[in-house]
Amino acid sequence: MNPHLTQLHPYPFEKLAQLKQGFVPPADKVHIALSIGEPKHATPDVIAKALVENIAALGRYPTTKGLPELRGAISEWLARRFDVDIDPETQVLPVNGTREALFAFAQCVLDGRENARVLMPNPFYQIYEGAALLAGAEPYYLHTLEGNQYLPDFASVSAETWQACQLLYICSPGNPTGEIIDQATHQKLIKLALQYDFVIASDECYSEIYADENQPPQGLLQSADAMGHSSYKNCVIFHSLSKRSNAPGLRSGFVAGDANILSKLFKYRTYHGCAMSVPTQYASIAGWQDEQHVLQNRQFYRDKFKVVIEILSEVCEVRQPPASFYLWLKTTLDDAEFAQQLFAQQNITVLPGSYLSREAGGVNPGKNHVRMALVAPVPECIEAAHRIKNFINSLI
Repeated sequence: MNPHLTQLHPYPFEKLAQLKQGFVPPADKVHIALSIGEPKHATPDVIAKALVENIAALGRYPTTKGLPELRGAISEWLARRFDVDIDPETQVLPVNGTREALFAFAQCVLDGRENARVLMPNPFYQIYEGAALLAGAEPYYLHTLEGNQYLPDFASVSAETWQACQLLYICSPGNPTGEIIDQATHQKLIKLALQYDFVIASDECYSEIYADENQPPQGLLQSADAMGHSSYKNCVIFHSLSKRSNAPGLRSGFVAGDANILSKLFKYRTYHGCAMSVPTQYASIAGWQDEQHVLQNRQFYRDKFKVVIEILSEVCEVRQPPASFYLWLKTTLDDAEFAQQLFAQQNITVLPGSYLSREAGGVNPGKNHVRMALVAPVPECIEAAHRIKNFINSLI
């Protein structure tokens, strides 16, 4: 067996299930799940229709590189959204969702050298950590604390650590904070990546869910292009239809950027055996070509943030993040205890922040926070907000 398997931590939702074990919530309160970031809005008809119309293509083996039409649709979307020029032949690769791709990417990029480090935000999407550990590298955690506007503390990283870094995961908009890395920070990271020769893997799967229609989140390739770095050397982005288009079950996303890295990733994936089915590719084309459903989706989330924040602001400090569909709520008691008692008393499930992060340097940046995913319909979100308000009042 792979000896690195023993280093893997339990997944947050496994720990959450154990936390709730033995507690029976009130029978008169319907359960409301705010713990999992699984979109509940309807998958757009344009995607479902394309999937059904091309179902006969299940009789064809898909290629790892994907249909030229899909790669073309992706590169055209990137041009519209980020004003970047991406070659669909060499700089785009379809993948079965960002989860699979973010994990596989580390296995391809890391070379197995001793003491190699993979830098990542903390809290984080646990795939980053697992990917690093199973590739034999050492995770290095960048705290995202309130004092740093809930963004990774890149300034604290020493030259020695950058020298040991082979891969930097960034997540913007952030999970769970919803904060956005700006162009200036992107460009500083790109300069460091070129100086120390590490790869930036930018997880941008929440990029299409944001508060201000006039201020869409910046993308890594967009920042690279703005500084004249149009080859995108050492820069790779990850996008998905899961959140953007409410299609998590489609398992459709893409990787784009540095052509040299993507050629190596393509070779790796031909052995990995993870080509996207042809009907899914046609459905994905329809998804990337349609923007109307994305505009509507953003408005749904704005509506939910507005009503939930109005209710909760009466009992706690809360604000809408610039992007994503999470509230990163500060708690007045231990976050695990908060989540446990909220479930026991109000039949609402939220995720303790400490389950999404690691202690490093004596600090766990997720401590005394809970993540609330506003994915449920508006009436459920309103009901949940009232129950959470009552629960917080009971703590005073």
